[in-house]
Amino acid sequence: MPESPVPPTVVLPGAEPFAFAGGDGPDGRTGVLLLHGFTGNPTSMRPWGEHLAAEGFAVRGPRLPGHGTSWRDCNTTTEQDWLAEVHHAFDELAADCDHVVVAGLSMGGTLAIRFAEQRPDDLAGLVLVNPSLLTLRLDAKLLPLLARLTPSWAPIANDIKKPGVTEEAYPKLPTRAMLGLRRLWAVTRADLASITAPVLVFRSVTDHVVEPASTEALLAGVSSADTGEVLLEDSYHVATLDNDAERIFTGSVDWIRAHTGTHAGHEPAPSADEA
Repeated sequence: MPESPVPPTVVLPGAEPFAFAGGDGPDGRTGVLLLHGFTGNPTSMRPWGEHLAAEGFAVRGPRLPGHGTSWRDCNTTTEQDWLAEVHHAFDELAADCDHVVVAGLSMGGTLAIRFAEQRPDDLAGLVLVNPSLLTLRLDAKLLPLLARLTPSWAPIANDIKKPGVTEEAYPKLPTRAMLGLRRLWAVTRADLASITAPVLVFRSVTDHVVEPASTEALLAGVSSADTGEVLLEDSYHVATLDNDAERIFTGSVDWIRAHTGTHAGHEPAPSADEA
């Protein structure tokens, strides 16, 4: 029996990219680029983006290639496609801004880190939520075989503690695209020492997708003199939609202002020990 035809690419409702112009205040010339995670879409970043925009920042949340449509589309893309979109979105935002902070969730964090390695002089800082750089799970070693045998596997989406909230991510894991993420992890880990920008990481204490080893590798590997880690006690992996979302939103606003100099006399952001 012939396979069913692949439906045309249609962006899922709410998965569209978003952009907010900067306000008239002192933060209007500061931009924040928000990058969503693997198999997710801009839905997971929009509330954060709306909060930043309400505070006066310019904001852009791109939809990464192969995301927000169908998991089959994701399997036709690679880490180079995702990185190209990050560079494009950054350049569009930077054209109207004096400072740009790059922020990301999960794989969005990986892409943000990789961007900081490739263009260390262009960004003002990194704000990361449960960024991924590796996995210690033994079953991950089967991925190359799985990718040859099947285009999809069990999903990793919707790791959210808050009742009634969903990520609107793919119901299946695109195995061939996942190989691209693994390649991205490897090259990004290898170049961590090239990062000198300030780094703030929000990490969920309970995360069923990304292990603490990713953040440990990040903070141990970067050359940045200014790093901090904030632990989230009441959220799972998709913390931007979870119980600690407001803490991420308000904490990132304070940190960005402290690291871009947009508010004269603003106190420096707390260190990791104080957070």
